[in-house]
Amino acid sequence: MTDTPNDRRAAGTRRPRTTPSPRPSSSRVSRLIQIGLALATLTLVVESLFGARGLSAMMQARREYAVLANDLDRVRAENQRLQAEARRLREDPTAIEEAARRDLGYMAPGEKVFILHDAKPAPTTPAVPDEKK
Repeated sequence: MTDTPNDRRAAGTRRPRTTPSPRPSSSRVSRLIQIGLALATLTLVVESLFGARGLSAMMQARREYAVLANDLDRVRAENQRLQAEARRLREDPTAIEEAARRDLGYMAPGEKVFILHDAKPAPTTPAVPDEKK
């Protein structure tokens, strides 16, 4: 006589039944995957537009670059003007004399300087309104 697996078990013990877990249908899984991908795509789009390195940050950086480039051009032009003035003051004695007269108020021997002050206009009196009685 051969023992079958059922015979080997002790009398009165039963094998517990396992209920298979309900598996989601394939259409439901694909729908969840689509929703997950849509959310990930939406997150990436929002981050690329408004994130720290997004489109709005790039546009702001370009505006700042344009302002700074304009300032740099202005400062370079001012630098060239000052270099030309410094060269002129080093090489041209009349330029030194002109600067001394203009900036320091110097005058050459024998010159007479007349200083004219602007006269202030006379104060105007406000018109007195007619009093009605």
